[in-house]
Amino acid sequence: MNKPSKVSLSFDVDTISLWMGSPDATAFSRGEFGVIGTQRVLKLLKRHNILGTFFVPGLTAMTYPRLVEEIVEGGHEIGHHGNHHESPARLSREQEQQILEDGTKILEEITGKRPTGWRSPGWYVSENSLQLLVEAGFSYDSSLMSHDVQISRCRTGDQWTKGEGVTFGNEVDLVEVPIAWHLDDFPWFEYIPPKGGNLTSPSAVLETWLGDLNYARKYEPGGTLTYTMHPQVIGRGHRMLMLEQLIEEIETMQDVQFTTIEAAASQWRKENPF
Repeated sequence: MNKPSKVSLSFDVDTISLWMGSPDATAFSRGEFGVIGTQRVLKLLKRHNILGTFFVPGLTAMTYPRLVEEIVEGGHEIGHHGNHHESPARLSREQEQQILEDGTKILEEITGKRPTGWRSPGWYVSENSLQLLVEAGFSYDSSLMSHDVQISRCRTGDQWTKGEGVTFGNEVDLVEVPIAWHLDDFPWFEYIPPKGGNLTSPSAVLETWLGDLNYARKYEPGGTLTYTMHPQVIGRGHRMLMLEQLIEEIETMQDVQFTTIEAAASQWRKENPF
């Protein structure tokens, strides 16, 4: 009998941290809607008795500490998501380390628990990010895309040189729970003027998200499929209905279990000791 597949519902609670670079009050208000969206998500998860993983920047936690407390009170996991949603690719090693420490301290002070998982803001991972996570004692990262459902161990020291090829680095004691852009709500749904964007029908997203899950059930049983959502995006009414439909469809699948990313990473560690 095949091992059950797992689904993780994860939410990046960026709120206003995503819009700090804009002087536009309208953009800033989009971040504020992230609070409303988070509360809607929490109510939905409670109705279905599902635990999710919420990645929270330090700025969100400092601005809306009660919101973070509500997430914790619901039994959900809190993960590290930077401090001001900074891209690690634009930071020195020292700056990145400081942000990692600052964000950890803020979350620990509010939740009473040190986060075990990290997701890079914007999924930018610098040459220092993974090693810093190892040194800080994190259990897992959820920012990379070398697989779509199979958990693995991270490597540090990968190098590539034009005309010479690729040299792979060494595995480290950091678990990777993979993600993918098409399993993220932002590319499908968000519109950012003047660049534009997509306002896709939720039915098309639902078809895609269920399609990847059904493939995993058939050909990659035992894997963990992670959906990435942003409360300020998924929290709009018609998209919440889509998320509810997604949950209800998954609940009919006897070979699929919901999980937090922390629980999935922990189980994988037990089965694959470093």
